[in-house]
Amino acid sequence: MPHAITRWVRALAWASLAVNIGIVGTGGLVRLTGSGMGCDTWPYCTGSSLVPTSELGIHGMIEFGNRTLTGVLVVVALFMYLSVVRLRPRRLDLARIAFAIGLGIILQAVVGGITVLMHLHPSVVGTHYLISSALVALATVLVVRVYREPGPRVRAVGSGYAALAYATGVAVLVTVVVGILLTGSGPHAGDAAAARNGLDPVWWQHVHSWPAYLAFALTLALVVGARRTPPALHLRRWTLVLLGVELVQIGIGLWQARSGLPIVLVNVHMVLAVVLVAAVVVVLMHVTAPSPTPPSRTPNRSGSLNHSATPTHSPA
Repeated sequence: MPHAITRWVRALAWASLAVNIGIVGTGGLVRLTGSGMGCDTWPYCTGSSLVPTSELGIHGMIEFGNRTLTGVLVVVALFMYLSVVRLRPRRLDLARIAFAIGLGIILQAVVGGITVLMHLHPSVVGTHYLISSALVALATVLVVRVYREPGPRVRAVGSGYAALAYATGVAVLVTVVVGILLTGSGPHAGDAAAARNGLDPVWWQHVHSWPAYLAFALTLALVVGARRTPPALHLRRWTLVLLGVELVQIGIGLWQARSGLPIVLVNVHMVLAVVLVAAVVVVLMHVTAPSPTPPSRTPNRSGSLNHSATPTHSPA
C-alpha cells in the first residue's frame, strides 16, 4: 500500500490489463470448443462437485479453467486497489477506476453464472463479452493514468481532429457490438444445443464489415492529421498503433471468413477485438493535455490584482 506511484503500482496496472484481455481468450475457447456447458451448473461444476469430474471430459476442464482464471482477476484487482488506496485524495481517480474494475469482475462472474443457468442464451453470452470489453477499456485508462500527473486536462487538438477521434471510437464500438451479434448467429455461438439469435450469419458478416471499414478509414485520417498535432501528445505513435491493430484484425477477419471459421482464427479475432478497444481508448486519452495552472492573484503597488499563469508539466 504505497504512498506514491511506484513500479509496483504500474506493474499491477499492466497486469490488470493483461488478465482482462487474457480471460477473453479463455472465454472464447470455451465458446468455440462448445464447452459452455462443460460444467452444467454454477458456482459448482456439477450438482455435487466444485471441480470437473472425469465424466465431463475435456469440455469440463476447459470451462472450469476459465472459471479459475476469474480468481486470478479478483486477486489482481484486489492488489491493484490496495496499491492505490493510500494515494487518495491526490489520486482519487486511480482508486475509483481500480474499484470499478473489481466490481466489474464480480458482475462478470454473476453474468457467467446466468449464462450457464440459461444454457448459453446468445444475448447473455453477448453481454458477457461486452462487459469484458468495458473492463479492458477501464484497465487501459488505468494504465495510461498511472503514468500521468493528477489534475484537470483540456483538449489539446483542434475540434475537428477531436471529433474525428471520437467518431473512430464510436465506429469501433459499433463494430464490436455487431461482431457479438454475428457470433450469436453462427456455428460458434456455443455448444450444439445452444440457441442462436436467428440472424442470417452470411448477411451479418457484411453488416459487421461496414463499421469496421469505416473505423479503418477514420483511423487513416487520424494518422494523417496526427502530423499536425503537438509531438508531446504522442498521437503520431498511438494512431499508428491503432492502425496496425486494425490491419491485423481485418486480415484475420477476412482469413477466417474464407476458410470456414477455424477455431484458432476466430479466437484470435475475438482477442484482437478487445485489443482494438484498448488501442482506441489510448488514442482518445491522448487528445488532451494538462490544464494550465489557474492565474495567481497578487496585489501590485496600486492595490490592483496581477494575473499570471504558468504552464504545468508536459503531457504524457
